Amino acid sequence: MTLSPDAQSPVVQGFFDPATHTITYLVSDPATRQAAIIDPVLDYDPAAARTSTRSIDTVMAALKDQELTLAMVLETHAHADHLTAAHHLRETRGAPIGIGRDIAHVQSTFAPMFHADDVTPDGAAFDRLYADGDTFTLGELTVEVIHTPGHTPACVSYRIGDAVFVGDTLFMPDYGTARTDFPGGDARTLYRSIQRLLGLPDTTRMFVGHDYLPRGRIDFRFETTVGEQKAANVHIGGGVSEDAFVAMRQARDATLGAPQLILPSLQVNIRAGALPPPDANGRRSLVLPLNVLGAA
Repeated sequence: MTLSPDAQSPVVQGFFDPATHTITYLVSDPATRQAAIIDPVLDYDPAAARTSTRSIDTVMAALKDQELTLAMVLETHAHADHLTAAHHLRETRGAPIGIGRDIAHVQSTFAPMFHADDVTPDGAAFDRLYADGDTFTLGELTVEVIHTPGHTPACVSYRIGDAVFVGDTLFMPDYGTARTDFPGGDARTLYRSIQRLLGLPDTTRMFVGHDYLPRGRIDFRFETTVGEQKAANVHIGGGVSEDAFVAMRQARDATLGAPQLILPSLQVNIRAGALPPPDANGRRSLVLPLNVLGAA
């Protein structure tokens, strides 16, 4: 937990999911106790094709214990590595779901792949669609939306007071940056998005969406600063040029396999976390299209 007496400094609590290496954030305004949950995880067992709410239940228990009020759910993008619990929170707590408005591009790419005829490629599955530069409030805190495409075309970061939540755009300095080989991803675009984030004050607290253990580190971490990223990020720190970054990123991406949960995740996440509609027997099913990821 990170605490500060500054009225524009949110309380940030990170909940690490070891199955997907994802951090779900519970962010609250200390003055009003209004809270947002960023990138919530819905647990999924791929062997049994079974979902559960174990991870998000832990977050909600903390919210209850601290007498916080859930005001909203924020997604940094449509994740390819875990299912989102956003729809569960909307159903059980009435919390609206916000995401970058370019989610429509992601929906138009992936809905046909999964025969998701119930998904309209206009972001309507979500409650709030944010554009670059939009601002809104969380209690007495100001939230600024920063469009940070490159990993996906719909990625956004949320700057809340002295903190910024960057999703998959950047990882911890010793691990680097997001892959850019998904449909709509682009290494040059990612470089320029990262430069926007590195233009924030050096003392800005930066919270990343995942952590993986690089060689030499044994503890999972999720908080750094803009200054630390500028100086020490192994992919972008120290003033790496755009061309050098693009060459590195494209070469690295060429060695990466698909995330284990990409097919289950995307067809749920373009629906804001809702499961596919039931068939005539009342059974909900995920689709596993064959031989599509390489072509995409």
